[in-house]
Amino acid sequence: MVVDNKATITYVQLLKEDLVIIRLVPKDGPVPEYQAGQFITLGLPNPTEGGKIVRRAYSIASHPENRKYIELVIRWVRKPLPGRLTTQLFNAKEGDEILWLKPTGRALLINETLPNGEPDKRRIICIGGGTGLAPFVSFAQHLHAVGDKREIIVLHGASYVDELSYKELLTELEDESKRRGKDEWNFKYRAAISRPQEWFNRSWAGQVGRVETFLRPREAGISPLEELIGDKITKENTMFYVCGWQGTIDGVMDFLKPKGFITEHDKGPDGNFQVKYESYG
Repeated sequence: MVVDNKATITYVQLLKEDLVIIRLVPKDGPVPEYQAGQFITLGLPNPTEGGKIVRRAYSIASHPENRKYIELVIRWVRKPLPGRLTTQLFNAKEGDEILWLKPTGRALLINETLPNGEPDKRRIICIGGGTGLAPFVSFAQHLHAVGDKREIIVLHGASYVDELSYKELLTELEDESKRRGKDEWNFKYRAAISRPQEWFNRSWAGQVGRVETFLRPREAGISPLEELIGDKITKENTMFYVCGWQGTIDGVMDFLKPKGFITEHDKGPDGNFQVKYESYG
């Protein structure tokens, strides 16, 4: 039997008409323990379905060391039909009550060790399409909080500049890396805009196209990602985490498979893999 917990919505930031950041605080007890990369399931009674509880899982954007609230970035699904839960969430206000189930999920948990038990010291490259950025915002803040020394790169893809939901936070983390030096905190953040020709994106001067184009080799055979890090990407030195629509996953693997990268789902008898992913459609 499902046992719902109750929480209060304490913060609502509408980034655009179909993109919102919300924060939840449990009503009875502290913020639950969880791991960066996990998701939480929310629920609300749907009045059009006789009060039936409708639930959906959302990746957590806040990090485990933050015990003040759970933060989520949510897209309002409207096509082909309005989302049964997201439509209600976009009508929610600060102070409203919501139901939740404890965080769970293992698909995007951070690798700490290799199959042979040695520490996993490969650079971490996170590729998020749209709200698929959420678990990597949690990753970045968690790895920063625990003083992780691995090289970390977060790449985000969006259609419009106002969908770069955590640009300020991630830019500040990169600025700190520059101040402290990469031996102390080695972090970079870049974004790609897929519709640069549209007027709303006229100020954009960064990468254009889908987020996986960071992996596309240019004329010299070096990709924008490799230019950014100043090194060749190999399956021995890099671990990829990918979250977004299946098209994003497929697009990333189109570039990585020829280099010998394999996913956790396809790992061989030795247990080695270089790509973890989670698709939401």
